Amino acid sequence: MGKSLIAVPIGDPAGVGPEIVAKSIASKEVFDAANCIIVGDKTIMENAIQIVGADLTIHEINEPKEGDFREGILNLINLGNVDMAKFEFGKVNGMCGKAAYEYIAKSIELANNGKVDAVATTPINKESLRAGGINYIGHTEIFGALTNTEDPLTMFETNGMRVFFLTRHVSLREMLDMITKDRIKDYVKRCMEALKKLGVTDGTMAIAGLNPHSGEHGLFGWEEVNEITPAIEELQAEGYNVVGPIGADSVFHQAAQGRYNSVLSLYHDQGHIATKTLDFEKTIAITNGMPILRTSVDHGTAFDIAGKGIVSAVSMIEAILLAAKYAPNFTK
Repeated sequence: MGKSLIAVPIGDPAGVGPEIVAKSIASKEVFDAANCIIVGDKTIMENAIQIVGADLTIHEINEPKEGDFREGILNLINLGNVDMAKFEFGKVNGMCGKAAYEYIAKSIELANNGKVDAVATTPINKESLRAGGINYIGHTEIFGALTNTEDPLTMFETNGMRVFFLTRHVSLREMLDMITKDRIKDYVKRCMEALKKLGVTDGTMAIAGLNPHSGEHGLFGWEEVNEITPAIEELQAEGYNVVGPIGADSVFHQAAQGRYNSVLSLYHDQGHIATKTLDFEKTIAITNGMPILRTSVDHGTAFDIAGKGIVSAVSMIEAILLAAKYAPNFTK
């Protein structure tokens, strides 16, 4: 079986996205694992290649089938949407936000049409998106809209540990109102389907506790008693291989040791802290529940170091490797 074909939009041109793309395409790991189609701006990528000192030649194409996948070749679909007279590294810029959106949209179009096997995304800037008139808060919302997916699932994978999120970008006060039996049951079922789609069919999912020591039977909060435990018991009765609630101070360590195939984190920072403490650079976001596969670095545009050539590409390389690992399950 040949290598998977991965579309890689370059992200916000004013950030580190173009640099990590250049470093990744120049890496032996990526060359051995995947064929990549870069979606971006030619001048920006020429600059990025020079900044990082990569030994790459740009091969401009219109369609993935025109790609030249020999080592040292960067296959680029050039949207030509950056006016260099208005460009500056490390600055919020509506032009760059709009360009970043167009790279993502083109990559999704390629995946939706079966021309690539997956998409591995680079950082974008929410302020630049807004300044460019793009009415999405981030990647997940863009992918949901352009794949007609109502509520995509976010999963992190770090050194084999997988973490799903019941709630994400809401305040802790709002999160508490979202910890309901019905929501937990719905998410577990959808997470299980997502794991099957990734080819993960063995093992047990663990549900993290919310309160200290999972509430100690109501001593430190009633969410476990009233919502979380009833959800788990009903899921078990329906035949789902799920356990919990397990204290959040233990469950992620246990998952990292291989006891569970995944963990359902109940709120944003609970799972983020666990995965990023384990391995910050290799924490990769996978958007599940869509007809296409998307992986992503889980760091920002790093405007403070953009254009300096010092950014690490470890996370981008890992995102492409995971896309290549799971893509065959989406293209059978």
